Amino acid sequence: MLESYFPVLIFVLVGLVFGCIPILLGWLIAPNRPDSEKLSAFECGFAPFEDARMKFDVRYYLIAILFILFDLEIAFLFPWATIFKEIVGNEAIKMFGFFEMLVFIGILVVGYIYAWAKGALDWE
Repeated sequence: MLESYFPVLIFVLVGLVFGCIPILLGWLIAPNRPDSEKLSAFECGFAPFEDARMKFDVRYYLIAILFILFDLEIAFLFPWATIFKEIVGNEAIKMFGFFEMLVFIGILVVGYIYAWAKGALDWE
C-alpha cells in the first residue's frame, strides 16, 4: 500500500529541491552591500514626502465598493450568456429565462440610479 505513495513522495521532494535550492543559492552567493539608498523607502522614484498612513476620503472607498459591487453583479451575466442558446431553444423556460434576466438587470439599474441620485458617484 505504501509503495503506491512513493511517486508522490518523490514528486514532493523534487518540488522542494527546485523551490528551495535557488533561494538558498541566491542567499549564499548574492552580494550583500546595503547602503542608505537601498534601505530607503521607494515611492515611484521620488523620496517619500508624506506619511504612508494618511487618511483617504470616504468617497474613495464608496466608489471602490460600488465598483466591486457592480463588477461582481455583471459577472453573473456570463453564465446566463453561455447557456443563452439552450434557454432560447427550450420552449418551457424561454420566457422564464428572459424575465429572470430582465429582473436581474432591472435591479442593477435601480441600484445604479439610486447611487447616482444619492451623489455617490460624484467626485468634487
